[in-house]
Amino acid sequence: MVSSPSPASPDGGKDSNLMRRILGLGFWVQGFRCLPWLAINFFLKDGLNVDPSTLQLLQNSANLPMVGKPLYGVVSDAVYISGQHRIPYIAIGAFLQAASWLAIAILSPSGISIFTLSLCLLLSNLGASIAEVANDAIVAEIGKELTMPPKTSQSSSSGEIQSFVWIASSAGGVLGNLLGGIAINRYAPQAIFLFFSLTVALQLFITITVHESSLDLPKSPSRVGIRKQLSELSVALQKPEIAYSIAWLAASNAIIPALTGTMFFYQTEHLHIDSSVLGISKVFGQAAMLLWSIIYKLYLKSVPSKKLIAAIQGVMAVFMLSDLLFVKGVYRNMGVPDSFYVIVFSGLLEVLFFFKILPFNILIAQLCPSGCEGSLMALVASANALSFIVSGYLGVALSSCVGVTSSDLSGFPQALLIQALCTLVPIYWASCIPDDKKSKTSAKNE
Repeated sequence: MVSSPSPASPDGGKDSNLMRRILGLGFWVQGFRCLPWLAINFFLKDGLNVDPSTLQLLQNSANLPMVGKPLYGVVSDAVYISGQHRIPYIAIGAFLQAASWLAIAILSPSGISIFTLSLCLLLSNLGASIAEVANDAIVAEIGKELTMPPKTSQSSSSGEIQSFVWIASSAGGVLGNLLGGIAINRYAPQAIFLFFSLTVALQLFITITVHESSLDLPKSPSRVGIRKQLSELSVALQKPEIAYSIAWLAASNAIIPALTGTMFFYQTEHLHIDSSVLGISKVFGQAAMLLWSIIYKLYLKSVPSKKLIAAIQGVMAVFMLSDLLFVKGVYRNMGVPDSFYVIVFSGLLEVLFFFKILPFNILIAQLCPSGCEGSLMALVASANALSFIVSGYLGVALSSCVGVTSSDLSGFPQALLIQALCTLVPIYWASCIPDDKKSKTSAKNE
């Protein structure tokens, strides 16, 4: 049955409310995903008795589906399912997540192998990636529609929807980390996996009851083929300022050997830090990210992106050297409680990697040719995800080289020193990042 689209009501009306419910739920679930992932660390350590290197290897390998985000975005743009190209992909992503976490929940630790667990985690992240791409695409489409000349009176709604989904995702993250920190001590990890599986299943059922036409999304005049979209993305990447900038961002993360698995073992096994403290630490980190976005908007927009990104890279190195002092017991001897350090400094270091994403994305937006913004930003996210995976693998190799195991952490300080030195290296080739003035001039010449 085909019906003509009904005009949107002046005040947003029913379509706007339904769209906000779908987006709010989708982004809230994205943030809430931290709940099972906090539990999976304890499940691997205590249930499967893996060592730090294996834990980190599994964590980073599970993120491989995130690298395919540009492909998922191109497919969702070009391939329609029952006349829809957003809602079905959100439903597919929710189904994969619900099924994956349910499988982990119903299998006992003695009956699940590392291979089976890895496969489930890969499918979960594949589903999350597909859903995230579809949700982001809806936000981008709404933002583009609301800033069109005929709807200039609604231009403020574009920024409003961005703020709305950011708050929804942050709220999910805060709640997930808080619940995770508390629940780990009271319930088995399988119970947490089951709870999250049911939560995503609820999202699935709500999503499939909504038809995309009821969201009143902007209609494309014609469907652009996959080959056409890939061609436009290839043209953008031929611009040196774009290619070099993305390469620098990826290399600046990839060159740093991540030691998150080893630090997790050190905090929980050696220092016996309570899981609730780890949850609060992650909440503190997310609060810092929100504060950073406000500070940047109010005070740092005029600072050249190159200088700001390089400065953040240097601060990261300082925090890693601080971790070295923490492991050596320097702060403990000064009277600083281990739990305080974990909440504040470890929480900040975990999100410092993402601080440079905000000015970098603004710079890339200046450089990006018109028509391929979505594909290029998805590529940046993909390159970022791949760089963190490489960083994790390098961390596993470094831990092995210095002899770090679950029972012997004597080489951990040496690994932290090497990590801090590697963090400083990208600052020396920060010239790959174009200056703001040059990038703006380049954009005007397009």
